[in-house]
Amino acid sequence: MVKPLSFKGDKKPKKRKRVEANPAAENAGSSGSAVATTTTTDDVENDDTWVSADAVGDVQGPILFVLPKEPPTCLACDANGKVFTDPIANIIDGNPASAEPHDVRQVWVANKIHGTEFFRFKGRYGKYLSCDQYGILTATSEAISALETWTVIATADTPGTFQIQTQKETFLTIKESAKANSAPEVRGDATEINFDTTLRIRMQARFKPRIKATKEEKAKEKISRKELEEAVGRRLNEDEVRTLKRARREGDYHEQLLDLKTKNKHDKYG
Repeated sequence: MVKPLSFKGDKKPKKRKRVEANPAAENAGSSGSAVATTTTTDDVENDDTWVSADAVGDVQGPILFVLPKEPPTCLACDANGKVFTDPIANIIDGNPASAEPHDVRQVWVANKIHGTEFFRFKGRYGKYLSCDQYGILTATSEAISALETWTVIATADTPGTFQIQTQKETFLTIKESAKANSAPEVRGDATEINFDTTLRIRMQARFKPRIKATKEEKAKEKISRKELEEAVGRRLNEDEVRTLKRARREGDYHEQLLDLKTKNKHDKYG
């Protein structure tokens, strides 16, 4: 399910917490008090913080193209499909690695085209970023053709930056406007990789594979005493709880759980 974008400063809705009674804990006293924490993957799925893409494999979901320009500027589009450069307001000390969008027109949704290594970038109004034979960028097409097909290339000598290449093997680039006091222009006709074609990609953390995997792994490590006791089928002492929680982190949880269950049978029939 696609969730609406949120921006820095937005108020987050409060979630109602439900606390379930734990009869075992009520009867156990202080030594047997259960931890009433139940973890899910909600935190992972709702992480709307913005981070930098480090590799081509990171690029997916809502992104912000940070162009190599001072002051920091990004790629945006309007309702008519005009693609333009827009100053970045949400940024710390002018550092492009901290940039976040403040306007949905600055956000593009990146996806790989099925069965290929090529990308498509959908703008705020549901149209795809396109580059014609003259290098002019627009966002007016609802369909994917060669004009809306892009290659993302990691810059070899500048980690954390990328080149955005068309099917004609030209590159997205930023240029000073020929008009006085006008915003810089962005085009798709650069024939060589240079500073003006080298940009950063900011993305939502929940779509970054490494961060998502790490948070899901941490969520799996967390488990309450009640859940452990239900899995074993009896009350556990502190050492047994610590052993099982450590096993969750180290990957031998099921082996330790089986050992305790086997011990239960021996104690019962011994």
